[in-house]
Amino acid sequence: MTVFTAVPTMYHRLIAAWDAEAPAAQRAWAEGARRARLMMSGSAALPVQTLARWRAMTGHTLLERYGMTEIGMALSNPLHGERRPGFVGTPLPGVEVRLVDEGGGLVQEGIPGEIEVRGPNVFLEYWNRPAETAAAFRDGWFRTSDMAVFEQGAYRLLGRTSVDIIKTGGYKVSALEIEDVLRHHAAIRECAVVGVADAEWGQRVAAVVELRPGAELSSLDLQQWAGERLAPYKVPRLLRTVEALPRNAMGKVLKAEVALLFKE
Repeated sequence: MTVFTAVPTMYHRLIAAWDAEAPAAQRAWAEGARRARLMMSGSAALPVQTLARWRAMTGHTLLERYGMTEIGMALSNPLHGERRPGFVGTPLPGVEVRLVDEGGGLVQEGIPGEIEVRGPNVFLEYWNRPAETAAAFRDGWFRTSDMAVFEQGAYRLLGRTSVDIIKTGGYKVSALEIEDVLRHHAAIRECAVVGVADAEWGQRVAAVVELRPGAELSSLDLQQWAGERLAPYKVPRLLRTVEALPRNAMGKVLKAEVALLFKE
């Protein structure tokens, strides 16, 4: 094997399998992984903790990049050079990327905006769906519906505007940023954060978590712990625990189904 690419869920499960093995098997697996030339992650945001664990196990710093069906690959960390955890790099050759606000105006560095892409990699149209095609473009730029921020020369993903950007009390909050913090909690194995409709706040931050074996966690305990690490408006106010988060065949968490857990 020279190149291995996978979605973050696969790396998460490979790490869990490695942790469950005896030291001799761990050494053998890690040595086999080190022989690969390149290991990549895509299709969803890679948790920083997953990248760090995989690097410690195998010596590989996973190459993160950003793309989608309509545009192929648009952004990537460098093949040679520094790969920054939590970032998806810079535009590939021939690809133009910009960040815009809700009105289509360019945002300044450090300000979140929607990713728009232009270049020969972008698809022409949705077949026989002219209305959807027209809505997907703005002045020749494809509207990805993904939010990001440009910081220190690279792009950092904040999530999908429809499910990962929570509007609470006048703030726009990235669910992905909250999830990265919650994964450091000793009781949490995996988590998903969503916005739940609320008459007072617009949306409340809600978390669904998979607990580690034998662990317990109450909403109050989580709020106290998260309150020391997050701004007050980012702290989850609702909590549900599940044996396994709902996922699709690719391993992506189905945020719409996660949100439904708070309607029961």
